[in-house]
Amino acid sequence: MSKALDPRRANDPRDFLAVDGLLDEDERAIKQTVRRFVVDRVLPDIAGWYEEGVFPRDLATEMGSLGLLGMHLDGYGCAGTNAVSYGLACLELEAGDSGFRSFVSVQGSLAMFPIHAFGSEEQKQEWLPQMAAGEAIGCFGLTEPDSGSDPGSMRTVARRDGSDWVLNGTKMWITNGGIADVAVVWARTDEGIRGFVVPTTTPGFAASNIHAKASLRASVTSELVLQDVRLPESAVLPGVVGLRGPLSCLNEARFGILFGAVGAARACYEAALDYSLSREQFGRPIAGFQLVQRKLVEMMVSVNRSTLVALHLGRLKDAGRLTPAQVSFGKMDNVRQAVEVAREARNSLGANGITLEYPVIRHMTNLESVYTYEGTNEIHTLTLGQAITGLAAFR
Repeated sequence: MSKALDPRRANDPRDFLAVDGLLDEDERAIKQTVRRFVVDRVLPDIAGWYEEGVFPRDLATEMGSLGLLGMHLDGYGCAGTNAVSYGLACLELEAGDSGFRSFVSVQGSLAMFPIHAFGSEEQKQEWLPQMAAGEAIGCFGLTEPDSGSDPGSMRTVARRDGSDWVLNGTKMWITNGGIADVAVVWARTDEGIRGFVVPTTTPGFAASNIHAKASLRASVTSELVLQDVRLPESAVLPGVVGLRGPLSCLNEARFGILFGAVGAARACYEAALDYSLSREQFGRPIAGFQLVQRKLVEMMVSVNRSTLVALHLGRLKDAGRLTPAQVSFGKMDNVRQAVEVAREARNSLGANGITLEYPVIRHMTNLESVYTYEGTNEIHTLTLGQAITGLAAFR
């Protein structure tokens, strides 16, 4: 039997189901471009950024020049790619670090998307081109200290004062908050929940970063305080009233996460595979031992299965047939699978698994946050429960 046909060698251990062959030429090119960016610009320094607890804001313009910011939106300097390409970019970014995928998700899906979908033409022209270029950074103010899974209970309020609006409230766990130039803030009004485009230089707006984090350290996470923030009528997003606005943004971000989690899982699996093939004990590589092979196989299966789920959901989104419950399916299970892969990979590396010399512990701790944000695992479980029974169990 020739080497090419040897069943022991016929499968690529890094793409076992040959998923790459399911991508078109443009999708594959975008995937490779982002992977090169991660290898060249993220991986050499990410351990240091993680340890120091900083995000390199200067890379925002580089990501903008690559067309990664708001890449799935049309016009206003945005690349206008399909959903699968956006997902693949998220996958490759999170293979580097969850902080980079979080930055791109928040910029494009939580800050740019609501302006693009619900904003006035003036708002779009003012903000989207500079945000797409990475020259202006955005954040998304929805979660509050006492309002997470139930955003309808938010306490931030906006009241009319003549022709102006005055905002008061606090937002918590806001990615990019401390480096943002503009915040999309959601508040209660007499008309219902409304979105406001808030330049962060507005008097009364303040952001303080959360430093004591053991997860997502290479990402800026902040508290936003709005104290008598006065805004003109032109700051309101005119195209939406009610929770439909912020929830549609979250659905966009969750789509990026269900791809991104695959990247973190893949990075952990590949680190464990490489380590197991090079680490020798009892006179041979530990990859030759049965228990180690079982770990590697379980990780490989999880990564490939999650990749197929993500790609299928991406194709549904591009066809206009993706439902919010299906996004919940992908976010819930792909992140859950990634968490298990990271833990198994950490175990496979032994004591080396807890050092930042290898990416595994960094991904493992990051994924604990990804498991919770943009809808906890429990909330997505109940969303799916309602989808299959028709009965809501939230209250």
